[in-house]
Amino acid sequence: MLFLLSLSLFSACKKEENYIEVQKTKLPNFGNVQLDKVFNDQDSALPNADSILPFLQQYYANVWDKGDLSGSFLVAKGDRILIEKYRGFAREGQQENIDANTALHVASVSKTLTAMAILKLVDAKKISLNDPLTKFFPQFPYPKVTVFHLLSQRSGLPKYEHFIEEIKPQPAELTKNYLTNSDILNLMIRYQPALARETNTGFMYCNTNFALLALILEKVTGVSFPQAMKEMVFQPLHMEHSYIFQEKDIPTAAQSFYNYGNRLYPLDRLDLIYGDKNVYTTPRDLLNFSKAMYADNFLTSDLKKMIFQPYSNEKKGMNNYGLGFRMKIFDNGEKLTYHNGWWHGTNSVFAHLLKSDVTIIAIGNKYSNRVYSALALSGMFEDFPLEKDRLQKIIHQNGLEKDSASDNSNGE
Repeated sequence: MLFLLSLSLFSACKKEENYIEVQKTKLPNFGNVQLDKVFNDQDSALPNADSILPFLQQYYANVWDKGDLSGSFLVAKGDRILIEKYRGFAREGQQENIDANTALHVASVSKTLTAMAILKLVDAKKISLNDPLTKFFPQFPYPKVTVFHLLSQRSGLPKYEHFIEEIKPQPAELTKNYLTNSDILNLMIRYQPALARETNTGFMYCNTNFALLALILEKVTGVSFPQAMKEMVFQPLHMEHSYIFQEKDIPTAAQSFYNYGNRLYPLDRLDLIYGDKNVYTTPRDLLNFSKAMYADNFLTSDLKKMIFQPYSNEKKGMNNYGLGFRMKIFDNGEKLTYHNGWWHGTNSVFAHLLKSDVTIIAIGNKYSNRVYSALALSGMFEDFPLEKDRLQKIIHQNGLEKDSASDNSNGE
């Protein structure tokens, strides 16, 4: 009896500790989401499990095992994990087997998390989607650009990875081993590179947008982006192995490789810029993030709806962009919401399926286009005809040597 009382008191204390840990931040955060209450048993049920589960195993064997991919893979419906696999190594010299606790770089999938942190500030009325960037950075030379334009990839701003190479003579910033987000902003203010297209006239995918969003987060919260993401997103959603990559992490963080010969992909001067990339996380952590986004109280209903609205409508086509999410809108009206990622030897897929409560996560740290084939699994759960056809081809062609259906979003 005494043991049970002690156990009860210990559990109560642990719950209180967790509550205090989440609530101690003064920043707006997602601590209001109770992850264990997002789904009920029916949400997590899989009526056709007898056919789907073996197919997922076959997919993994054909694409990941036969393709000698390295990384993490998970598919879940609601709270139920349908398949979870890990293979390969996180560090050069076949050090550190990749497992459930190994945080890998998800590259541009990071944009979805940056976007949700920004929207939490909007939700808390700390900023507005219509705020111009000159509100935060008075010398910013593009007065028409707003927070909304950054989130929806409609700013028209030049890509930082390109415009810095065109500056002559070379500024002092470019002699550094690693550029910072502030360096990018300062170079834009000082040299005022031309817009790649007029603001809000169309979609143009651009890493600069999300690097600037990270700076806005820092400006508004008064803390660094890595710390703000920890307090606003990672801790509240129990993403225990997730972090923003910084220079101090270089000796220990998972590395990425070329596909052939397991050659290490070296870091370069763009590797510490965050917001557009540099979230390191695990499939289970990313699943918690996905589950939170299904919660009714994740954001206000109006704001939540805006995430998955298509804003790139000037050019008719299947591919579109919301707020930090890509989407494919098929002829039958169905919508596939996701984001891919590429950076150096990293490939990633994060699919958040709106109707079926299914999450698909694939993170590779040894470059291969075949990682992107994981998105085709969405056709097993919702009526996405092109993804169903693509999946059959992948299975019958042993994973394909090259996945030609990545719609040029690999890496972005």
